[in-house]
Amino acid sequence: MLLSLSRGRGSWLCAGCRPFPVAGYVGVPAAGTVESAVRPAPGVAGPYRNPVKGLQDPGRLVSSGYNRDTAKPTGRCVDNRTWGACVAELTRLLDTWRCDLDSWAIPAHISAAVAESPWVLARPVFARRADRLSSAPSGPSYERAWAALDPPGSILDVGAGAGAACLPLLSRGTALTVVDRDAGMLALVAERAAVLDVAAQCVHGSWPEAAAQVPAADLVTCHHVLYNVPDLAPFVSALTARARRVVITEMTAEHPLVTLNGLWLKFHGLRRPESPTAADLLQILAAMGLQPGHQRWRRPGAVDYASFEELTDVTRRRLCLPPERAAEVADALAEAGADPSHPGELASPGREVVTIWWQGGAD
Repeated sequence: MLLSLSRGRGSWLCAGCRPFPVAGYVGVPAAGTVESAVRPAPGVAGPYRNPVKGLQDPGRLVSSGYNRDTAKPTGRCVDNRTWGACVAELTRLLDTWRCDLDSWAIPAHISAAVAESPWVLARPVFARRADRLSSAPSGPSYERAWAALDPPGSILDVGAGAGAACLPLLSRGTALTVVDRDAGMLALVAERAAVLDVAAQCVHGSWPEAAAQVPAADLVTCHHVLYNVPDLAPFVSALTARARRVVITEMTAEHPLVTLNGLWLKFHGLRRPESPTAADLLQILAAMGLQPGHQRWRRPGAVDYASFEELTDVTRRRLCLPPERAAEVADALAEAGADPSHPGELASPGREVVTIWWQGGAD
């Protein structure tokens, strides 16, 4: 997507998008001062617990931004740019992320032509994936989370789905809290946790609004959620504020719906976006001072759909096509490389995934 950017009131605004409320997040006064931009306002969860210690290491941002003895701002951030330059860069990145996500909106004339919502939450697919990963956990996200729970500790899973991120960790978990907007998903997690003799605390709601309802946890996980988060800074800050040890998130290297772009062009003549990406998220996290680590890896192929017909139906709904066009969608999936005898997400075998982690900020 080609963005037209213009600057105004301390923020970079992309054409057609609402401005990010910098003052509401970073505590920048309306007059536009920017010194406090990488620190939260008093009482606001953010990347810093206090201006001297910082979130991770005083040597990261604070050594350049603050005098260690007086705790007074020097007016510069970690790479010796002014606070204003740091804030402008962070704001630009956040606005670009939001604009990129806004560009995935389906044109009204297409969505209005069908009765079914294209934003499919196929609970049986989520449940099968959670069961598969619980029975044979693997991959860098699991391995890093497992290591973070030594010694055993509490787990908070945000956007838990059916529990694919948290359930494999329960033998090292001392408590489990799960947050999701879908009550049906929470029921799936609670049911599976109960089989393992764990009583999950289920919080029905959106993040970060639900953050006040959950206790801090040693480990916070948030897998395959962030591409659904336009207002990234408060979301990430709330994750950080609830993690005592580490936040671990997993996402596809590219937006997960990119694999359907060819089908959108085929059926609707519509060119779909390709951004944002995991690389964009890493830039934002770094600009927030979180010092993220990451590992790129390839997900093994798996069968999460009960049948090729189920995969076809989910794909048809995502493409805003009526049921009578299911046969066309099935043919198009096969042409695009989907295996009717091994029905997984289109292009999922060998698809690149990124595990991202950063230090928590809870006491």
